[in-house]
Amino acid sequence: MNDDPRLRRIKFRAWHRGTREADYTVGGFFDRYHATWNEEEIAWFERFMEEQDADIMGWALGTIPVPEIWQGPMMDRFLQLDFVKIV
Repeated sequence: MNDDPRLRRIKFRAWHRGTREADYTVGGFFDRYHATWNEEEIAWFERFMEEQDADIMGWALGTIPVPEIWQGPMMDRFLQLDFVKIV
């Protein structure tokens, strides 16, 4: 992680969602991919974090459809869930 205050703030918010499941999902996604994101992708993630945990988890688990506004390469990567560590 670099010293960019914006990325530090985003990381904190990603890992402090309110539920452990959302922390691991959103925080894990940030940790795995943020180093490769461009400005547009960072902005997407910031908007994404404004969504409710229940919706994000529903999309991740496939129990509710992903709204069109969120569909695209970032969501495709998120839905892989290959960043969630199960211990």
